[in-house]
Amino acid sequence: MRIKEYLLDRLAYLVLLIIMIVSVLFFLLMFKVSNALIYAIVLVMLLFSGLLIGYDYYQKHAFYNNFRIKLNQLDKKCLITELIAQPDFLEGKILYEALYEIDKSMYEEIETYQDNLKNFKEYIELWIHEVKLPISSVKLMIHNHEHNERKLKDQVSRIENYVEQVLYYARQDSSEKDYLIKQCELGTIIRNVIKKNQDSLLYQNIKIEIGQVNCSVLSDSKWLEFIINQIVSNSIKYRRTDKCKIAFNVIRRNNIALEIIDNGLGIKTSDLTRVFEKSFTGENGRLVSSSTGMGLYIVKRLCDKLGHKIIIESKYSEYTKVTISFNDEQYYKVVR
Repeated sequence: MRIKEYLLDRLAYLVLLIIMIVSVLFFLLMFKVSNALIYAIVLVMLLFSGLLIGYDYYQKHAFYNNFRIKLNQLDKKCLITELIAQPDFLEGKILYEALYEIDKSMYEEIETYQDNLKNFKEYIELWIHEVKLPISSVKLMIHNHEHNERKLKDQVSRIENYVEQVLYYARQDSSEKDYLIKQCELGTIIRNVIKKNQDSLLYQNIKIEIGQVNCSVLSDSKWLEFIINQIVSNSIKYRRTDKCKIAFNVIRRNNIALEIIDNGLGIKTSDLTRVFEKSFTGENGRLVSSSTGMGLYIVKRLCDKLGHKIIIESKYSEYTKVTISFNDEQYYKVVR
């Protein structure tokens, strides 16, 4: 900070100081104070004003010059608060505290992104391992000249589900830009999911029961279809060997709720509270090698973003019931 820059910055203050001194001088002359006393008073005023301005300039000059030098020396400018001392004057303290909070916020953001990147890398590694299984199965069928079309379609369907899952996992943190809440036909979405999984359902001999599901709900049709598809995929994956079925029902109470019930392996009580955790597979994960523990984690994240409540109830070796509750239009007006 040069003296010229400092004086220009304090120009209003200096003008007021000069006006004050001139005013004092004018009043002293009006009251016919002796010239010697006038000179002494004005001299004292100028001396103390000069000392105050000089001290203020010295403080700011020392701080800002040191600040500029350190900043120019740093490759990572965000570390500046680690290298400078907090100044004694108010403006400098405000600047220092503001920079400290900005740096802290930036470090937290960077840490979050690093964690997300690490988690994504781990998931991709796991995903690659899982998607290789149906691909290997298809290659083996081709190599052995097997012509089981239904089995082949089942493996292709598994690959499609894995690809869709990784796509939604990658998008989950920026999904606000990708979805639109509006009236959706729930029955149409359910039928689309069944059609998408028909090869796996036929191959595994799973019966579908659809109740009165023709109603409108507030959601995003694309996201909701993915959510229901993940639940159906889990029902297929954790099925029992005989008399398997998946039922869809709509319950109307205070709001509309979709129930998806299967009579598969079920979930142990000790695992129920953790099914939405990332990479959690539980007891069933040890029975089914293709479990990644990511499907329900993504489902929960998307339901939260869409404003849907999701609950899972289960009795081990008997059934699993997933309930998705939809909010009305008033809820989204309040949220917005």
